[in-house]
Amino acid sequence: MDNKREIFGWSMYDWANSAFSTTVATTFLGPYLDTLAKAQGGTVNFLGLQIEGAAFFPFCVSISVILQVLFLPILGTIADYSNLKKPMMLLFAYTGAAATLLLFLVQGNLIVLGGFLFILANLAFGAAIVFYNAFLPDIANPDRRDSVSSQGFAFGYIGGGVLLLLNLILINWMEDKALAVRISLASAGIWWLVFTYLFPQQRLIQREPAQSLPEGESYLAHSLKQLKITLKELWQKYPKTLRYLVAYLIYNDGIQTVIVVSTLFAAGELGIPIQTLVLVVLMIQFVASGGAFIFNLLAGRIGAKNSIMFNLVIWVGLLIYAYGFLFTTAQFWVLGALVALVLGGSQALSRSLFSQMIPENREAEYFSFYEISERGTSWIGPAVFGLAVQITGTQRIAILSLIIFFAVGLVLLYFTNVKQAITDVGNEVPAVI
Repeated sequence: MDNKREIFGWSMYDWANSAFSTTVATTFLGPYLDTLAKAQGGTVNFLGLQIEGAAFFPFCVSISVILQVLFLPILGTIADYSNLKKPMMLLFAYTGAAATLLLFLVQGNLIVLGGFLFILANLAFGAAIVFYNAFLPDIANPDRRDSVSSQGFAFGYIGGGVLLLLNLILINWMEDKALAVRISLASAGIWWLVFTYLFPQQRLIQREPAQSLPEGESYLAHSLKQLKITLKELWQKYPKTLRYLVAYLIYNDGIQTVIVVSTLFAAGELGIPIQTLVLVVLMIQFVASGGAFIFNLLAGRIGAKNSIMFNLVIWVGLLIYAYGFLFTTAQFWVLGALVALVLGGSQALSRSLFSQMIPENREAEYFSFYEISERGTSWIGPAVFGLAVQITGTQRIAILSLIIFFAVGLVLLYFTNVKQAITDVGNEVPAVI
């Protein structure tokens, strides 16, 4: 454990896949599909439904996560009972990268194709992250998990930012902006594929599973049985871990919705051009990497739980500011900087804290539940936001609805006894939690 070469290779997967989160999910695809929809009359015919252009992308996010709810827990169980954790991570990483690369083909009236490719890519993104997160207990001791998790997120923000900077240069250089956006979308797939091959594939070590598949059972059948056992186990034996997981799913739903709809809001409500949006998102990437380290230092003093709670209070304040006081480009820059500071900390500490509260040798299985609402995979928030846009025709009202996610998550986290949760699963309690 604590193999520096493997930890670096693990962290570089965040560098690889964050290009998808930053370039595709956060910056370009939503506004691009909305622009295509406006050119076709303002709505999208999706499976027989007429959907507003601004609501189409959030609905695609929701669909992809509903699919994750169905599949990820089963995949996690299979990984814990086989030596397929690394191969399955790579399989889904390369599938997501390929689907992202194919987004280059989306133009004209191919809006629905763009939606389907994104759903596939986001589903694969979430599946690969399940196995990626499950490596954390393998590579880092309990007292180092906050710092290793923070390093992974910091690498991700920087890697996503570097590609976004290159795409910004491309967009400013090319006269055909639509083509530049399509190249940028495809570049995220290439980035994801190349850096996954160079680092995680070469450096991560596949360990033998501590548990073997019972004789006469298939992986699928046993995974379904184990899924039922795990849900019962969470409810009866580890209720504090379950409470933390529910709290995380709720407040992270709010975080992911803010990430997904921020550029849509800025473009639709404030009229900010795409070049400026890319600059703001680029700034967020680099500031967020510092935010992850800052909150890691804070967690070393007051504990991860208290640091996350402080972080959520700031999120509520930022949403109130966005609703009532955000009207200019300069104000959007200020909001973006503040969001960046809390974004890295909330995600890195949430992951490392959860890794302390799950049974040993069951990491992939438990992280599959965790991943259901991880980066870019929330579903209730985007659905609520999309529904508000569909009904009211304005995105500003939808911003207010997101406060409830942070408030409820904060209350649940406050009443979670983290130390007891770690003890209940038989893990070592870190010096500061």
